[in-house]
Amino acid sequence: MRDKVLIVDDVDMNREILEEILKSDYQILHAENGKKAVEILNSRQEEIAVVLLDLIMPVMDGFGVLEVIKKNKWTDKVPVLIISGEGGVEVERKCFDYGISDFIKKPFDSNLVKIRVKNIVDLFLYKNHLEEKVEKQTETLRKQYKVLQLQAEKLRQSNVKIIDILGTVVEYRNLESGEHINRVKGFTQILANQLMKDYPEYGLDQNKVDMIVSASALHDIGKIAIPDNILLKPARLNEEEFDYMKSHTTRGCDIINSIEGVWDEAYGKLSYEICRHHHERYDGRGYPDGLKGEEIPIAAQIVSVADVYDALVTERVYKSAYTTDEAFHMIVNGECGIFSPKLLECFRQVKKEFEELAGKQH
Repeated sequence: MRDKVLIVDDVDMNREILEEILKSDYQILHAENGKKAVEILNSRQEEIAVVLLDLIMPVMDGFGVLEVIKKNKWTDKVPVLIISGEGGVEVERKCFDYGISDFIKKPFDSNLVKIRVKNIVDLFLYKNHLEEKVEKQTETLRKQYKVLQLQAEKLRQSNVKIIDILGTVVEYRNLESGEHINRVKGFTQILANQLMKDYPEYGLDQNKVDMIVSASALHDIGKIAIPDNILLKPARLNEEEFDYMKSHTTRGCDIINSIEGVWDEAYGKLSYEICRHHHERYDGRGYPDGLKGEEIPIAAQIVSVADVYDALVTERVYKSAYTTDEAFHMIVNGECGIFSPKLLECFRQVKKEFEELAGKQH
């Protein structure tokens, strides 16, 4: 408990006068020189409410004491009042540079001494109490933040599990899917990372890239609602069947909307955008909404390239697989629809990575 006043003065009478003024409110500690004052501060600093310090003393003067106090940062907790007959702006400025709180001039006025000491002590008690309160609140916030981080990670894991489960359902439903979803996730990861690096204007960061990669598993979720005679037809679809097949984009959105509230809003939004718009094209000739250019969400644009590339290099019941080189040139040359120039530039840069992934998984 800070209930003591340390009076540092080489003149006995001065210490006795100050003790008489303050003893009714505080316990008094005496130091006849700076060296003794430093010893007391070293051992009892936590008990001292204020230091009344003379400047001119033998052994160690007041400035020597101030040097030690400043070095140890004791003025953060213990206020120092200079008691001195020394005047002048330079002396005062030098003392304030050391972090003192105020001056008490000699000879002493008892009422003024009491008021100044009380005001400074009360101010520092309030300041220290406030700092302790802030520190406790900060620590509480740190703990709460850690809890929120754990909850956010659990939610993220739940989101990923939900998406993976739904993606697996599509694979079981569509006999041709196989590892299509995993490959699309891999291609999406490569392309999104390159886009994040080269085009910061899209606002991608690693967290969003990871969410896009995870949500890409749901790009074909709507195929669950496509009848077997169309989905599993061992040949090319006719025009009417293809029109129905195209509805997997909007049917998938209905499925995603039906599980609203179960997963994180950001995952839900990205999943919806990817599901609905991964067949849109940059020139507006895609479906289902005929979006054009940057009207198409960037997540859907990325997954669109990944999906088309995998479809080209994978054998289907109605076609043989193209080579990776053929697939690359078909996409770049616009044979599979028009894609964003920026996205195609990224695609060119990751050509080798796409080929390596395709080679591993086929």
